[in-house]
Amino acid sequence: MNEGVIRDEIVKWGRSFFQRGLTGGSSGNISVRLEDGYLFTPTNSCLGFLEAERLSKVDASGKHVSGAPPTKELPLHFGFYDRRPNARAVIHLHSTYATAVSCLADTDPMDAIPPLTPYVVMRVGRVPVIPYSRPGAESVRDRIQALAGGHPAILLANHGPVVAGASLEAAAFAIEELEEGAKLSVILRGMTARHLTAENIAELNTHFRLT
Repeated sequence: MNEGVIRDEIVKWGRSFFQRGLTGGSSGNISVRLEDGYLFTPTNSCLGFLEAERLSKVDASGKHVSGAPPTKELPLHFGFYDRRPNARAVIHLHSTYATAVSCLADTDPMDAIPPLTPYVVMRVGRVPVIPYSRPGAESVRDRIQALAGGHPAILLANHGPVVAGASLEAAAFAIEELEEGAKLSVILRGMTARHLTAENIAELNTHFRLT
């Protein structure tokens, strides 16, 4: 896929997330790994109104090459790229339910999204929560690196979800499934929910192994 097509895809997915209320205002950011660097959504940009030619391009070290200045959240994206060589895209949103789960004091820090449906297991697996740091802090890179090798999705405490995928589409589907899993978990709080069993999860992991 050439760079022009990738730019259009970033614009398309950004608009879709915004129009469906998965991130609002100038929140959220998207990146895609290229052969000669990375494309990022610009700093303080609204995902609903991206322009393909204004997307930020950075080199392999994160140095700004062209376009508008990149999002300040480069460290959280590179935390995934550093540890997941097959990752071609990373998406960070402020979606309501996943962010709510990231704010709950009793959320399991190593398994924030309960296995209520097969698709949350298939697309995101176990989702850990990393401690709060200010948006754009360089320290988040090391925290994500420590977990990203075994987890394609992470919650930033009091901030929201970040997901890596083998393609932009795969990352988009995964972060949407994470939000749906978080929504179910919030709706079902205080009820006696039936979770998938360890055997169910093992079967899913055998047939639909995450990459």
